Amino acid sequence: MSILTKYILQKYLKSFFIVLVSLQLFFVGIDFFQNMKSLPDSANLQLLYLFYNSFFTLTLTLPLSLVFGWILTLVILIKGNELVAFIALGISKNRIYSPVIKISFLLLLALIFLQATPLAYSYEQKSKILDDEYFISTKSDIFLKYNDYHIFFQKLYPIEKRAENIHIFKVIDKDLVESIVAKKAYFQNNRWYVIDAKITKKPKNIDFEESKIEVSHERFLHTLEGFKPKILNNVYESKSTFSIIDAVSALILLDKQGINTDKIRAALYYEIIVSFFILPLMIIIFAYSSLNSRFFNIGKFTSLSIFFTLISWGIFFLLHKFSNNGTLLPEVSLLLPIFLWYTLSYFIYKKKISY
Repeated sequence: MSILTKYILQKYLKSFFIVLVSLQLFFVGIDFFQNMKSLPDSANLQLLYLFYNSFFTLTLTLPLSLVFGWILTLVILIKGNELVAFIALGISKNRIYSPVIKISFLLLLALIFLQATPLAYSYEQKSKILDDEYFISTKSDIFLKYNDYHIFFQKLYPIEKRAENIHIFKVIDKDLVESIVAKKAYFQNNRWYVIDAKITKKPKNIDFEESKIEVSHERFLHTLEGFKPKILNNVYESKSTFSIIDAVSALILLDKQGINTDKIRAALYYEIIVSFFILPLMIIIFAYSSLNSRFFNIGKFTSLSIFFTLISWGIFFLLHKFSNNGTLLPEVSLLLPIFLWYTLSYFIYKKKISY
């Protein structure tokens, strides 16, 4: 690592952490004081609320802090005439901003990795603490399709990985051929085990004299392999989120069943791809900065950069909401704008920086 890279990264990371900590303290603090009266009296639950809320806020503040930290770094470099000195020494503009882009890319990858863990459900967990339902997690009347089976769960306990009052109907070519009824089922070894199941089979060819209904009992019957309780919970919860791993699992399973996966695809695109919208934004901000502070309005540059950042983030967030609600296809509302955004930034880069 060159001396220049170390110097730029030192200034950038310092600005980034100052902005990040400030935003975290502001948003988490405001939320905590607003909901203090609704929180449980337990100090442990209050600490858990702060922890979950901090990570949920981090998914919003980290991308913004990367940009705001870059704006602050540019202001410092311009006011100190350091950018002019770098160019006078024959250092290219690419060498100035590339270390910042690379470290921002790595930090975004770290954030994506965290969203593949149970921390992705931080918003859901903090909401449960706020509603005094942290130790209770129940969903009722869930009906789903799995291959040739239509399955009804009267009660689902995602955290405990169990369900009650199970009804499973096997349908082949629109003909009901088998039904399974049980009071309990558990999720173990990546599959559901139905306990004390009553199996009723209808004969394929109905004959008045010979046909009969077969009734049998199975102590253990497994089905729904790979369909995790958390996936069941989130697929049928309109405002829920997904971890990346659960979203991929749900996407594969529901796609095989021919069930609409727009919501899951939107969650995946937003968590994995949309966060990288800040990288072109940082290049555009650098392209419209100045080398010298003498003929450059730093106040106007800072205000417009922050405003442009918030507007860009707001547009992508709004498009995510549209795709999550099923108003637009995720490929149209998220992938296409990201492609156009990178294309626009490339032309600005060629015109303003690489010449």
